[in-house]
Parts: sequence; structure tokens; C-alpha cells
Amino acid sequence: MDTKRDHAPDLNDLDRRKFLRLAAMAGLSTGFGASLSGSALSALASDLITLPFANGDRRMAAFPQKRELILLRTRPPLLETPMAIFDQGAFTPNDAFYVRWHLPIVPTDINVASFRVRIHGHVRQPIELTLKQILHGFDPVEIAAVNQCSGNSRGFFAPRVAGGEWGNGAMGNARWTGVRLKDLLDRAGVLPGAVQVRFNGADGPEVPETPDFMKSLAIDHARDGEVMVAYGMNGGELPVLNGFPIRLVVPGWFATYWVKMLNDIEVLDHPDDNFWMKSAYLVPDNPAGNLKPGETGVKMVPISRLLPRSFITNLQAGATVHAGRPVALRGIAFGGDTGVAQVMVSADGGAQWHPARLGRDYGKYSFRQWASAFTPAAPGPCVLMVKTINSNGLSQPLEPNWNPGGFMRNVIERTPVKVI
Repeated sequence: MDTKRDHAPDLNDLDRRKFLRLAAMAGLSTGFGASLSGSALSALASDLITLPFANGDRRMAAFPQKRELILLRTRPPLLETPMAIFDQGAFTPNDAFYVRWHLPIVPTDINVASFRVRIHGHVRQPIELTLKQILHGFDPVEIAAVNQCSGNSRGFFAPRVAGGEWGNGAMGNARWTGVRLKDLLDRAGVLPGAVQVRFNGADGPEVPETPDFMKSLAIDHARDGEVMVAYGMNGGELPVLNGFPIRLVVPGWFATYWVKMLNDIEVLDHPDDNFWMKSAYLVPDNPAGNLKPGETGVKMVPISRLLPRSFITNLQAGATVHAGRPVALRGIAFGGDTGVAQVMVSADGGAQWHPARLGRDYGKYSFRQWASAFTPAAPGPCVLMVKTINSNGLSQPLEPNWNPGGFMRNVIERTPVKVI
């Protein structure tokens, strides 16, 4: 495989002093607030595209720091990455990275000099850290990890469910640079009896009745050395719409836990019972998050780990190929909460499977590119399929899972093409 497209800056490319200077310039006046108004957005919206499910018509729109992406909603902003972007490399460019916020009040001006992260609760010494202290007072770390919305691919659920009707592009992969959450917690001193750590960001609700968006991790998970507070993304600072100036990164877990514009970390000595943990983002308590429509009496638990997925990125459904001519296939795969062991491709609707060639391994939480080829023998319909097998031996099922929240969709992807 050609790995030149995969390049993203390494940790050493991100000079932290330079970051502070750039952040100060970019953050004092981001100027994207006007783009959330109807008149400004209508001027930015352009091509109409159709995603392959009911009510799939979408506009393309460009927000500041973003190229044209698929628009689901303006307030709070929901922007989806077109699948063609994923064909360009293992890492998703910052300006093409999908956007998902829960609450409509997203700060448009961030003063990096006055920004603080408060660490408090069941700790020895509550502290407040500046960005400068975070950048210079702790050892930097880097990890490649997929950030995937819990509702990615919700538009394909059948029967349909309520919520943002995403296609397959509510995901992205980046090299995240920051500091270990464990190191920040150790600076405050976690006391015996700590149970969970709760995270809050600078966004807020429109009305006081709306619960503030907060998410929690078990104390051992929060201190595992992989969960991090990131200030860098693919060698640059975070875009405002992706959580500038810092965000939580929880490798191998769904993006609902990756709190953006992180400004509050609270250590709890009891289980978190806030709305977003107790009542929202719940899935059936089984490995696939699956139940039958109308089924009741099923135990529900907070969503957590990613599942393996894989996609064809260079051919869209309905594409035309020629009989007797080799057809290149490319795509991406990720193993969920562990690495990709193998990617298998079928050009006959699943009757036969062949291993694909794997691209460079950037770590167990990253996208991994794959490549294959086939030569269709005769004209007619053809169904291409791809599945990944992760390091734990888990793969996608033949039939999709279903749950009323439209969460954690997982299935062997099918791409029908026409052979002429």
C-alpha cells in the first residue's frame, strides 16, 4: 500500500511554545458564532447530497476551520465527514473531522490566558490548572485513536429511531497529543474511596431545565495511563468545533465520553447519577447492544467500548465497474477497543472471502488502511462486502444490531455495484 497519504505530524512536530502562541491568536476571537445564524449558513451551504437511507438528503456546509462537510444540524452544530475523505489516509484531517455537540451554547471566544481546568471533589488538594501549566508541567504523550459518535450510522437503523440521522461519517481518526489524565489526578491527590471521575466542558444549555452535559469514567479507567487530556490533534491545536483548547480522549470508547472544551474534573466517592450517565446513552446489556424492536424488560447499561468496523472507501454504492478488468478496492478498518488482526473482502455477496493487504499499523486504537482487488467475470449486479477481525477474534455480524437509541451500529458492510 502507498503509505505516503498516511502521514500526520509526530509529537516532536508540535512545539508547545508555538502552540500557546497560535492558540492565543486563534482562541481570543474564533469568529464562528455568526456562522450559526440562518442567513450566514445559507450563504455557506452548497451542494445537495443524498445518503443511502430514507430522508437522506443533506446539504454541504463550511464552518470556520472546516471545509465543506455534510450538514445535519446548525445548533448545536452536527457535521459529518464524507466517506471520500477516509480514502485519503489513515488520519482524518482536522478541517474534515466530524463535529457533534449536545448543548447549543458553544463558546465562540476562548481566552487561553484565563482558561482554567478545575480538579476537585474527593481529592487531597483541589487545584486549578492553566493551559501553560498543563503544556509545560506534565510529560507529553501521543496516541492514535478513533473518535466515533455513539449514533454513527443511525440513519441505517430499521425500524428507524429518533435522533441525528447520521450516515457512516460520524467518526474520525487522529494523533492526539496531550497529557495523561492520571498525572493531573495525581497532582490533586485522589483519596481512598474514590469511585468515578466526572468531566464537564464549557458548553451549556439554552434553558436551565436542560441537564448540563457531563460524563464519568470509573476511577481505575480514568487512571489507566491511556485516558488523556489532549491539546493537540494531528500536529496542530484542536479546532474550536472539536473542543479547543483541550478535550478528553478515551481510546477505544465511544465519543460521548470525549468531553470537549474540558474545564472541570470532579472525583466522586459515589456512582454518578447525572442524567447523561443514568438515563441517556444506554444500550442493552449484551456485547452487541442488541434487542428486538418492541422487546421489553431488557437491562440497559451506559454505552462504553467500540466494536470492530470496516468500510470500502474508494467505491460508493451504485458505482459502475467493467467485466474482465481488475478493480482496486481500498478502505479503512478499526478493531474497536483493540487492534485489527485481519480484514476480509468478498466480491460475491459473502460466498467467498479473501484476506486484504493491511497498511501500516499506527496502534491498536487507530484506523488501519487495507487494499484488495477483484476482477468481475460477467456483467450484472455485484455486492462487495468487507469485515474486520480484531485481535480478540471479534468481527462484525452478518445482520445489524438494533436498539431504540440507534447506538453502536455494527454489521458487515455491503456495497452494491453494477458490472457492465
